[in-house]
Amino acid sequence: MNVVVEGVVADPFQGIPDEQIPPFFRDLFPNGPQPQAPQRGSGSGFVVDAAGGLLTNLHVVDAALQEGSVELRDGAEVTVSFQDGTTAPVRVVGVNALYDLALLELEDASDLPAGITPIPLREQPPLVGQKAIAIGNPFGFESTVTTGIVSAVGRTLPGVGEVSVPLVQTDAAINPGNSGGPLLDSAGRLIGVNTAIIPSVSATGQRGSLGIGFAVPSTTVAEALDELRAGGFVSVANRARLGVTVQDVAAYPEELRTRLGLPDAGVAVISVAPNGPADQAGLRPAGMAVQIGGRTVPVPDDVITAIDGEPVPNADALQSAVFALDAGDTVRLTVVRADGTVEIDVTLGVVPQEADDAR
Repeated sequence: MNVVVEGVVADPFQGIPDEQIPPFFRDLFPNGPQPQAPQRGSGSGFVVDAAGGLLTNLHVVDAALQEGSVELRDGAEVTVSFQDGTTAPVRVVGVNALYDLALLELEDASDLPAGITPIPLREQPPLVGQKAIAIGNPFGFESTVTTGIVSAVGRTLPGVGEVSVPLVQTDAAINPGNSGGPLLDSAGRLIGVNTAIIPSVSATGQRGSLGIGFAVPSTTVAEALDELRAGGFVSVANRARLGVTVQDVAAYPEELRTRLGLPDAGVAVISVAPNGPADQAGLRPAGMAVQIGGRTVPVPDDVITAIDGEPVPNADALQSAVFALDAGDTVRLTVVRADGTVEIDVTLGVVPQEADDAR
């Protein structure tokens, strides 16, 4: 399925006070803000459920959306086209900016071509070395199929979503236009949503595949689907959190962990958002710091080792556990302190984004 976005390019100075615009840039627009120019983009997508839900990446449709909303901007339109030539307008139902996902639906459900069935989600994480099949519309070449293997799992890549996503890495050729398309196993089950590449650049400036592509895993898609179907725009700014800044205990040198009496695994609490859920529950920020190799390393008073009895070996595990819950939910944290281990109940809430590290 091809996803086509007709949007507009916003005034580059929109929202910037005039006195903050350097004279050089202002001189480029001597007659004031210019008329908004049309913009066209495209990506891929696929049918994800029996109700006709269409899944793609947020970054495929983001240019058409009002900021922080699933509503289209004035003059913007999103359409999809299927292999049989059917083209139809769609609306954006739900967005999960955390994982760069968007759920679409046809404005007229009868536009879904007969015989199209949803792609089943693989319930288990893929295995390194297993076959991977990418389907999409690279460079506008519709319904292109490429094959390879799963090269690695659990990769992270800056810029994919708002939080750390454990991506599937593949050497199946993924190029611009593949974003939002499915990555399948040999049984035709979804193992990921193709999302990003490490690009090569030709002499003409064209970006292409170097054989290193990344997909949001099907297990993450499964976690997000119910919320996507419920509608609305989910992001760090409106997600329930603890209100802490954290660091993996494993990142501390072993000698320092031993000297400080820190556990070998867990999440060190570095700072606590004032009046946030963690602060109200009594979690403690790091109270001092030491110098190691010319850098300042905070010494935690609290190390979170489990949430609701489940171990949290690192910050990603804590993040996943918290983001699976809603504001008002209460979690029990197992916290290691110098004077012993304590259990602390924290009722999650929405915390201003600048106040913590998305946890």
